[in-house]
Amino acid sequence: MDFDVARNLRGVLADLPEGVKLVAVSKYHPTEYIEAAYAAGQRVFGESHEQELSKKQAVLPKDIEWHFIGHLQTNKVKFIAPYITMIDAVDSPKLLREINKQAAKNNCVIDVLLELHIAEEETKYGLTLDDCRSLLASGEWRELHNVRICGLMMMASNVEDEKQIRAEFLAAATFFDEVKAQYFANDAAFKERSWGMSHDYRIAVDCHSTMVRVGTTIFGSRVY
Repeated sequence: MDFDVARNLRGVLADLPEGVKLVAVSKYHPTEYIEAAYAAGQRVFGESHEQELSKKQAVLPKDIEWHFIGHLQTNKVKFIAPYITMIDAVDSPKLLREINKQAAKNNCVIDVLLELHIAEEETKYGLTLDDCRSLLASGEWRELHNVRICGLMMMASNVEDEKQIRAEFLAAATFFDEVKAQYFANDAAFKERSWGMSHDYRIAVDCHSTMVRVGTTIFGSRVY
């Protein structure tokens, strides 16, 4: 290891106020890097490819909380349902139904975040604000007893313009308040505002994020 994962991890954690959770994004990084972060106390890791995650999950400590952070195909849900802690990027009612089905088969409840598409980029997945309103208004999610919606997730546009990034994060925060009041006012589990990555997590924390996903800053450039 040509750099210090533990030192990098401590640097990121020092930036985060109390109450903001760090998801260490370990996709495309070898298990020894995860082990180094684990030894330094990190327990929450994010992966976005089912096969890579399954291999790592099989050999790494069982008290790791695995978050699936990428676009998840419905046919992959069954493979991760037995052990996943949270699926961070639910972007359709169909995916929500499949997670519920596979969680029921495993006699568990899987926590999820609804992914919003606010960024001005076509390449990003996620629900538009109106799509998310429609999903919640339909009420079908109330009958899915093996999924628990714990909040919202989004990615800001990949731009240098901090003003634009901040505006997108704040739009997500405002929308969180709207749906919290309308649908989850009495649900303590609905609390996560997941935005912020290596290049913008400090701005995200300013914009009410409770969960940041940081990879490169901790683990270095990815090994594809």
